[in-house]
Amino acid sequence: MKVAIVGDAGIGKTSLMVRYVERRFDEDYVETLGVNFLEKQIATESADVTMSLWDLGGDKAYTSMLPITCVDAVAVLFCFDLTQRSSLTSIREWYRQVRGLNHHALPFLVGTKFDSFYALDKAEQEDITTQARKYAKAMHAPLIFCSAAAGINVLKLFKLVFEKVFSIEPDVEQKHEIGEPILEY
Repeated sequence: MKVAIVGDAGIGKTSLMVRYVERRFDEDYVETLGVNFLEKQIATESADVTMSLWDLGGDKAYTSMLPITCVDAVAVLFCFDLTQRSSLTSIREWYRQVRGLNHHALPFLVGTKFDSFYALDKAEQEDITTQARKYAKAMHAPLIFCSAAAGINVLKLFKLVFEKVFSIEPDVEQKHEIGEPILEY
């Protein structure tokens, strides 16, 4: 089960992946050069599934590697930093490029750094949440706010990805209130 992770540089894609697979968070930022790759074994009642996570470096120099990351993916996490509005605006271009390579992968819109977003004033939180919801609706994608640093919604995100990919009725609790870590599908 191949899952691609795309978005601008420095928004927490690698941290999200490492938090999920290795259950740790590294404070030191190290830019992804090219593509990172990690695997996670998931045991179900009927089979063991390997989730392969492909994390593309967000620097524009790596867009030539987008096909390696996205072509066979069954899901794509379109990530943006909740405290950096420009990274949300960039999702349009990421989405356009990915869809040009893969029409079938399930999209997920993922806001990272919820722990920092939570510190923003309520009006800014509302504005960013409203804009993110519009993007998610246009993409026909679930919307999840998470934090790799604080471990917020990371496990729930990947559980939802798994359930959606295998057409299992999701049992992840939805959250809709501004100020909460949004989880809508």
